[in-house]
Amino acid sequence: MSLPQFFLDEQVLADEACEQFPLALSRDDAKHAKVLRLAAGEHIAVVDAAQDYFECEIKAFDGGTPIVSISGHLDAKPLAAHVCLVQGLAKGDKMETVIRHATELGVSEFIPFAASRSIMKVDAKKSASKTERWQAIAKSAAMQSGQTHLAQVHEPMRLSALKDALASFDAVILCWEEAPGTAKLCDALRPVSHIAPSDRLARVAVVVGPEGGLAQEEVDAILACNDHARMVSLGSSILRTETAGIVAPALVLYELGGLGAGERA
Repeated sequence: MSLPQFFLDEQVLADEACEQFPLALSRDDAKHAKVLRLAAGEHIAVVDAAQDYFECEIKAFDGGTPIVSISGHLDAKPLAAHVCLVQGLAKGDKMETVIRHATELGVSEFIPFAASRSIMKVDAKKSASKTERWQAIAKSAAMQSGQTHLAQVHEPMRLSALKDALASFDAVILCWEEAPGTAKLCDALRPVSHIAPSDRLARVAVVVGPEGGLAQEEVDAILACNDHARMVSLGSSILRTETAGIVAPALVLYELGGLGAGERA
């Protein structure tokens, strides 16, 4: 059975001098621990501010704060690649759905894209609060799924800022319903095939349009912003944006060795 998992924003467990010490959980995580009805003697997994991974035993509670001791150092599951999902802003709770499930899969970064055909509009006043909400969802999904790396969610970007952000990626996968059927994912990932995870993580961006799709000028601009940008087809079916936002990064992670790909015959 997997252990309940928590992330620490500032505390580094290796710096703790005492054998037993309070765990500096955020207010929301402390509430989550209370909901789980954790008790003395139970064990939890903790990813600290230094991205170190520990198993801790709860010794007692001081109010709502767990007092713990370190039971052992855990090996974090290595990432197959650093995958960034550029998701066209979608209406309703679709963004939350995509961020939650893509985090569970192992996506490392999210860039909400304010595309020209996005129905959802986020003004400057609401951008920070929306991003904070999405970041909290990513954290909750990582805790629930046992991901040991916390995904970063950026504030929504328009095309000009997105082009700059995508320029440094090793590959950019542009999912477009008008891409020719010959535009295969395996071909688009060739620029990262020589990058060994033992050396560094390949950085791959996956771009998915909003409900109305991507405009031609957006497709042209994204393909031009990186020499390793390629359009791909996700098949003959026209997928909903929230479906494509989950399927596309899953396929990329699988091709790069994640999601059990190493177990293929």
